[in-house]
Amino acid sequence: MIEIRPLRTRLVPMLAALLLALSLLAPALARAQGQKIIRDAEIEGIIRGYATPLFQAAGLTPQAIDVYLIQDRSLNAFVAGGQNMFIHTGLLMRADDPLEVIGVIAHETGHITGGHIAARIGQMEKAQTTALVSYLLGIGAALATGRPEAAVAVISGGQDIALKGLLSYTRSQEQSADQTAVRLLDATGQSPRGLLEFMDILGDQEVLLASSQDPYLRTHPLTQDRILFLEEAVARSPNADAPPAPGLVAGHARVRAKLFGFLESPVRVFRLYPEMDDSVPARYARAIAYYRRPDLDKALPLIDGLLAESPNDPFFHEMKGQMLFENGRIAEALPQYETAVGFLPDVPQLRLALAQVQIELDDRKLDRDALAHLDEVLRREPGNAFAWQLSATAHGRLGDKGMAALALAEAALARGRASEAGAQAARAVHLLPKNSPGWLRAQDVANLAKQKKK
Repeated sequence: MIEIRPLRTRLVPMLAALLLALSLLAPALARAQGQKIIRDAEIEGIIRGYATPLFQAAGLTPQAIDVYLIQDRSLNAFVAGGQNMFIHTGLLMRADDPLEVIGVIAHETGHITGGHIAARIGQMEKAQTTALVSYLLGIGAALATGRPEAAVAVISGGQDIALKGLLSYTRSQEQSADQTAVRLLDATGQSPRGLLEFMDILGDQEVLLASSQDPYLRTHPLTQDRILFLEEAVARSPNADAPPAPGLVAGHARVRAKLFGFLESPVRVFRLYPEMDDSVPARYARAIAYYRRPDLDKALPLIDGLLAESPNDPFFHEMKGQMLFENGRIAEALPQYETAVGFLPDVPQLRLALAQVQIELDDRKLDRDALAHLDEVLRREPGNAFAWQLSATAHGRLGDKGMAALALAEAALARGRASEAGAQAARAVHLLPKNSPGWLRAQDVANLAKQKKK
């Protein structure tokens, strides 16, 4: 009699291990689940400045591509779900040169233009089918022979075939993306040296165990052929020795300073950006670290010094506003955010922050002003749940219960809470004038909530 339970105990972990390995090569949207997407208007604007010329050179519409920042120390970047690009904060903090980040974005743009995500889904399905067939054949072999080791042998063979096929396929994609990256960098007059330098960083990790390697290396197979190709591309590029534009260098230094200031411990920030360093990025990083301690007596003089030198910098005003707001000095924060929005009225995050400050001050005139800002935010980001929540608060204070209910329905829908969205939408339909724009939208939200519940 065959002992089935011990056989399953041995086989299931093998299949799980294979599926884990496959998941590392799957469309990377799944890897973003459970991780924190961070928003920062300044950093997003700088990354957009890196990416837009590359998107345009590739024939893509920059506005159609969403770029997200994932709070993660590891080196990684990936595309998923069509035209969504994800960049780990660890990559931005590790890159000493903006050309390294630009090279990675060019490579990921190559994945978008090559349609690699859709193709990889098909390859994943084939690989998983091979694994499943091997699993079933292994059980059959064990039942037929009474020897559990026969199942192990069959499954191991199928696992090897699946992994080899998938790795071979992704290597060809990586080579294709490299070729596109070099073409885009040449088209935009930028050196491919940054991409090569980034690959050299990854190459240093190849001797590490897979569990210790950064995910970029595990999901973007690195081969000697790729390195040789990039070395040749640098050698023949007319832009090989072209330095990055001064504005890019300054912007990248601020990105790193801001990320270190917010994400690292203040002790480490002060070590990386010591008091003797009087540069703008160093003072920026120290100001943020002191504010996080919190020590406003040291943070505010630093940010005030930066503002004295650059009074028209919207992000220094935003930073001072955040320091004051989060320390309960809300009225003092208001003019800082108003100034920031005045300089950059088309940036939704700045308007959202200003609206939050206005609502916190609990003044009916400011509530109406906040709604105007929130309307602009939601016009650009209709799925922004926090903006809808603030809108509900403002409408409720102004006595418009119907629009408050509709805003709560929109917020719930954006958060994936279908039952709550449906209930609030039904309430809005009851409260709003029949056939008004709000009433019609409430019906749409109710129908969307029903579909999501199904």
